[in-house]
Amino acid sequence: MKFGTDVIVAYTFPFFATLILIEYLLARHVFKLKESLAGIGVAIGASVIAVFSKTFALAVFIFFFEVFREIRLEILGYESLGWAWYIWLLAIVGDDFNFYWHHRLSHTIRLLWAAHVPHHSSKSFNLIVAIRNGWFPTLYKPIFWLWMPILGFDPAMIAFCLIFNGTYQFCLHTQLVPSLGWVAILFNTPQVHQVHHASNIPYLDKNHGGVFIIWDKLFGTYKTLEPHNPPTFGIINDPHSYNPFVLNTHEFANIWRDVKKVSSLKDKLKYIFYPPGWSHDHSSKTVKELQRKVEFGNIIE
Repeated sequence: MKFGTDVIVAYTFPFFATLILIEYLLARHVFKLKESLAGIGVAIGASVIAVFSKTFALAVFIFFFEVFREIRLEILGYESLGWAWYIWLLAIVGDDFNFYWHHRLSHTIRLLWAAHVPHHSSKSFNLIVAIRNGWFPTLYKPIFWLWMPILGFDPAMIAFCLIFNGTYQFCLHTQLVPSLGWVAILFNTPQVHQVHHASNIPYLDKNHGGVFIIWDKLFGTYKTLEPHNPPTFGIINDPHSYNPFVLNTHEFANIWRDVKKVSSLKDKLKYIFYPPGWSHDHSSKTVKELQRKVEFGNIIE
C-alpha cells in the first residue's frame, strides 16, 4: 500500500519542485502570481485527496488481482503475467491506452469534464499547471485500469506505470521546449500538449495522449500546432476565479443549474452525460458543433 505514496512523496515531489523553480528562473514571464497561487492551492487539495484515493485504488487493484487469480489459472493457464521486460512494456502501453480513454471521456462527458476542468482553466501554461489537477478525477479514474489486474498485471507494476506516466506528463507542461521533430511521431511532447491546453476552437478536445501520441492519431483526435494560430490557454466558459474551491466546483454548479431548468428526465440526463456545451434549446454548442461552424465558415479562432 505504501508503494505509491512513498514514491510520490520521496521522489517525484522534490523533482517537480526543482523543475518548477528552474522554469521560473528561466521564464518568469509565463508565470502569473494569481494563477500560480491558484494552481498551488488546487494541487494541495488534490494531493491530500490522492493520498486516500490512490491508496484505495491500489487496494482495489490488489483485490481484483487476487479474486481473479484462480480464474486466470483455470482459463488462461497462469496466475500472474510476471515481471519480464516485455510485460513491463505491455503494462506501460496498456496504462497509456487507459489514460487516453479516461482523458478523452473526461473531455466529452460533462460530469467527468466538471471534475477535470480545473486542470484546464489556467490562462498560463507552465509546470504549475501540471500539478493543477482536479480534486475528483481520482475517484473514478481507476475504473479504466481494472482490466489490468484482472488480466494478471501485478498491482505494484500498475502503480509504477501510473507514476511513470504522471511524471512524464508533468514535463509536458512547459513552453521552454521547442519542437522535437520526429519524436512527436510516436511520443507526446510539450509543443503537442500546448494544443491540448489551448482554447482556440480548432484545438479543443485534441491530443489526449499521455506518453504516446499514437492513440490520438489512431482515433482521430490528433492536431498539430499551427504557426498561424498560436494557442490561447484556458477554457471557453471561464469561472473568473482564483479560488481553488470555485475552480473545482463551478462546472458541477453549472450542471445543477441546467438540470433544474428542464422538466424532461431525458434532457436532465443529457445535461449530465452529454458533451459540455450541449443544450436542449441550442443556446450553447458542443466542441464538435463549434468546430464545424469554424470549418465551414473558414474562421480561425
